[in-house]
Amino acid sequence: MSAMTYKGYAARIEYSDEDNLFVGHIAGIRDVVGFHGESVQELRATFEEAVDDYLDTCAKLNRQPQKPYSGKLSLRLEPELHATVAVRAELAHKSINQWVADVLSRETRT
Repeated sequence: MSAMTYKGYAARIEYSDEDNLFVGHIAGIRDVVGFHGESVQELRATFEEAVDDYLDTCAKLNRQPQKPYSGKLSLRLEPELHATVAVRAELAHKSINQWVADVLSRETRT
């Protein structure tokens, strides 16, 4: 399954049985931006409208919109684990960064 995306933003979507609606929020930012719809088409339209409105509101307030995750991740590891990761990366002919990214990518596929 792939995420609903627009202008670099992704949607986190849930279903409200009580309201009989799909309810979504822009994922990966601290600002709370929500939207909803009764159908996938309506949900997509309100998601795109919410992103556009968020960007417009930030511009009017002369404030930088929050960006989804940058792709940079800093980890603190025990020295022994760091050494193990370094060896495994070297044996795979990869940088530590690429090896870790590959492992995490495999582990997060569902």
